[in-house]
Amino acid sequence: MSYTVGQVSGFAGVTVRTLHHYDRAGLLTPGERSPGGYRLYGEADLARLQQILFYRELGFALDEIAEILADPQANALDQLRARRRTLREQIDKLERLVTVAERAMEVQQTGVRLSPQERFDVFGEITFDLSYATEAELKWQDSEGHRTAMKSAAEHSKEDWARLMGEAARWREDLLAAHDAGEPAEGARARELAEAHRLHIARWFTPCPPEMHLRIADDFVDDPRAFALVVPPSRQRPGLAAYLRTAIAANARVRADADERSEGGSDPRDGCEHGYEHRVNPHPGPEVEGPVRDGSPPDGRAGASDGPDRPCDGPGSRREPEGKR
Repeated sequence: MSYTVGQVSGFAGVTVRTLHHYDRAGLLTPGERSPGGYRLYGEADLARLQQILFYRELGFALDEIAEILADPQANALDQLRARRRTLREQIDKLERLVTVAERAMEVQQTGVRLSPQERFDVFGEITFDLSYATEAELKWQDSEGHRTAMKSAAEHSKEDWARLMGEAARWREDLLAAHDAGEPAEGARARELAEAHRLHIARWFTPCPPEMHLRIADDFVDDPRAFALVVPPSRQRPGLAAYLRTAIAANARVRADADERSEGGSDPRDGCEHGYEHRVNPHPGPEVEGPVRDGSPPDGRAGASDGPDRPCDGPGSRREPEGKR
């Protein structure tokens, strides 16, 4: 028995246009034609169409399907195994995205509600990129630092965010001033700014040892979305992200040397760089990326801060914001 293209379209659930396309591509050419030249599909054609639709449902491209159907015994098993691996990877990714959505809902449910005007007042030009936050969540979801940062971010009040973002703005001005004045990226001033940034992360989000700080700095250079959470695009300079990354690396080296001297019993400074604790208004740095970049405020925006005028805190010291003591 033969069926017209319209009949096949009806019971197979595909459009006439799709059947015509399969014919032109050589994937499904009807075995018969009516006296008027219209396509007629026989039982063998319908069986082939069923196979095509099966592989399409699994996500195979038409050229892959054609290859499988050309020699099912040789090609089908390997292709199906490969597709199974791909589908499992997609399932894993979707499950992680579900986790992202659940965590986002938790933050929305426990976090501070801000009106559009309040968001602008608090965050200013610092913008939030949903794709970046999703990628960060997937990348760092198993990190203890990330979980701590998310918890801390969810606990911050509107006043906390306003305070840390204000501090961040002052730190950012210091960073821009140092860069524009030609201060060496590995010099004392740039290292102090790098250390201030690290201590801000520890104080407001999660402990941030130097090796974590370096990973964060790498992201600043590699992903413009990350650096935009620290310095909005309108304030950036060419090479500024690399400048900060170099300063952070230099600071990590100085701290490592200081730790070695401390372990040897000479000149312990609690991990602070010489003289840092005597500076006025060191302004700890802005918000971070890496494991902490997802520790964003309840509306998904990343926070930033430069700390108050105070001696150097240790990397794990986190001052409770006012109102939470």
